[in-house]
Amino acid sequence: MVNFINIIFIIISAILFILPAYVANGSALVFGGGTPLDMGKSLKDGRRLIGDGVTWKGFIGGTIVGTIIGAILGLIGQLSGITINQLSFGMINTVVYGDILSGLLLGFLLAFGALCGDAIGSFIKRRIGIQRGKSAPIMDQLDFVIVAIILSLLLVKLDILFILLICVLTLIIHLGTNAGAYLLGLKDVWY
Repeated sequence: MVNFINIIFIIISAILFILPAYVANGSALVFGGGTPLDMGKSLKDGRRLIGDGVTWKGFIGGTIVGTIIGAILGLIGQLSGITINQLSFGMINTVVYGDILSGLLLGFLLAFGALCGDAIGSFIKRRIGIQRGKSAPIMDQLDFVIVAIILSLLLVKLDILFILLICVLTLIIHLGTNAGAYLLGLKDVWY
C-alpha cells in the first residue's frame, strides 16, 4: 500500500527525473533569438516549417544546459549513493543519475528530446494553421515532455503511471512557469 510519504517521494522523483527537459525547455527561451531552426523555409502551402520561435541558439543552448543539469544530478547521485529510481519505489526500473556519465547521457536525451518535441509541436501547429503565439491547449504543454520521455526510454524503463504523473505535473508546472515568464515580460502569452 502506498502512503502519503511514498507519494511525495514519487512526485519528487518524477520532477527530478524530467528536470533536464524542463530546464532545457526554459533555457531555450533565455538563449533564443537569431536564426530560426527552419532557416525561414516554408512548405508548398506557404506556411513556415516551424516558425521564428524555435531558434538554433535556443535549441543548442537549451540542450547544453539540460545536459549539464543531468550531469549535476548524476554527480549528486554518485556522491550521495541515492538514485532517483530508489525514490520512485520501483516506478523507474533502471538506475538513473547514478554517476556523472549516466547523468550526462540521460540529461542529453531528455534535453534534446524536449527541444525536438517543442519543434515538432510548432511544426504541427503550422500545419493545422495555428500561428506563432496562438494557443494549442495540451500540445503546448506536453509536446516537449512526451518526446523527451520517448528518447529517455532508450536508456530507462518507466512505469506507465510514472509517465502519466510526469505529464500531469508538467501541465501544472508548465502553466505556472509560463504565467511567471509572462509576468516578467519574457513571454508574450501566459500559456
